[in-house]
Formats: sequence, C-alpha cells, structure tokens
Amino acid sequence: MFYISKIFWGLLQPGVLLLLLLVAAIGLSHTRFQRTAWSCVIAAALIIIVGGLLPLSTWMILPLEERFSRASLEGRPVDGIIILGGFEDSRVAAGRGAHAMNEAGERVTEAVELARRFPEAKVIFTGGAREIIAQPTIGADAAGVILHDLGIAPERVTLERNARTTFENAVLTKELANPQPGERWLLVTSAWHMPRSMAVFRNAGFEVEPWPVDYRTAGDSDRWWTFSSPLEGLRRLEVVSREWLALIAYRLTGRSDELLPSPR
Repeated sequence: MFYISKIFWGLLQPGVLLLLLLVAAIGLSHTRFQRTAWSCVIAAALIIIVGGLLPLSTWMILPLEERFSRASLEGRPVDGIIILGGFEDSRVAAGRGAHAMNEAGERVTEAVELARRFPEAKVIFTGGAREIIAQPTIGADAAGVILHDLGIAPERVTLERNARTTFENAVLTKELANPQPGERWLLVTSAWHMPRSMAVFRNAGFEVEPWPVDYRTAGDSDRWWTFSSPLEGLRRLEVVSREWLALIAYRLTGRSDELLPSPR
C-alpha cells in the first residue's frame, strides 16, 4: 500500500495534472486534435484559477481542521504523548547535521510543551523512511535529536522507526505503548490530518485523545479569502486533495470504520 499510494498520488496531484495538460496541449496543437489541445489549455487555466486563486482548497480543508477540538487537559494527568512524524526533514538533517523541519513543525513544538506540562508522561515519536528512490533516511532519527535538544530527557522518549504510513503509525505505536485500561494518551498531529489519524488509532484498538496542531486556516473567517499567489493555493490544494483521497482509500481498504471520523 505504501508504494501504491506513492505512485497513485504522484500521478494525480494537481501540479502533475497541470503539467500533463500543458504537455498534451503542446503535443496536440499541430495535429488535427487542436480542439482537444484548447480543451487542455482551458482545463489547465481552470486549475490555476479555481485551485490556485479561489478558496477551493480552504473549503476542502476547513471540515478536516474543524472536525476535532483539542482535548481538555483538566482532570486526570496525561500518561503518554504520541507525535506523528511528518514535521521532520530527515534527508536534509542527515546531509547537514542540523535540525530540519517543514511547515508542520508545530507537531514537535506543541508536543514538547505538553511534555513539559506533564513531566511524568511518556513520549513516543513514530515515523520511519518515506523515500522511494533516494537513499532512505529515518524520520525518528531526526526527530530524536530535536526532542533531545529541546530538553526532553531520553529516558522518556521512545522512537518508533519503521512506520511509513498513518496506519503503520497506529499499529506499531500501540505495540510499543502497550496502553493499559484507564491510561490517557494524547495524539499530536496536524489538524487536517487528525480525522484519519483518529480513525486508524481507533481501528487499531488504541483509544487516544486529539491534540491538533499545524492549522492552515484561521477558521471560518478564511472561507472567502482568495490567495495572493496561485502557487500558494495549489500547494494547499495538493495537501488537502491527498488527505481526502487517503480518507477514501482507508475506508475502502478497511483501515478506517468511517469515511470522515467524528469525535466521540
């Protein structure tokens, strides 16, 4: 499934579709299929305008970001904090010997804040190699250095190094955590990724509480905001399109019991 999803998404992502349409238009422009060539140009222009400038991607991402609120931290203490990989750039970190994070960096900064608030809580990071062609690098290795340098004691941290998908994150983390009845575990991941994450953890039999981070919108007030650059809009469209396709795929393959999981 890991390789199938990589290949499938590589062909369907908006940027690749845009490129294919433009190449097809050029290739057909000097043939008897000129009308088809113009159709490709129009389709490419629509992707740029609707997907890149208009708030289509915002409408798509808001239902995901708004689905789960943060768990209340009042009452009983937290026993464990789970951080899903994806914020670390392990390839750059290995090449440069330095911290390297992407736009999802709040996954680790928020998790560190939680770990300081609950000093007895265990911390589990889950994330392995994601590369297919390049030399594999392990996300957990890069994340472990960041957690250590941010002051989280090594004896509190468990690094899960093999998961490549959200489904594997859930299954392998449950094996490591061995959660006991009555324990309270927080799940830290991007808000737009939280519905699928909660679904697979439930499917794995690991009851966790959501702590969404890495919001890409300010809330419903962004619904009618247009993008200043089509590249910005297309980037968000790429992220949210992939997430919706993954939700559908996980439901069809039985890795989730709900298409769009909801809070309990």
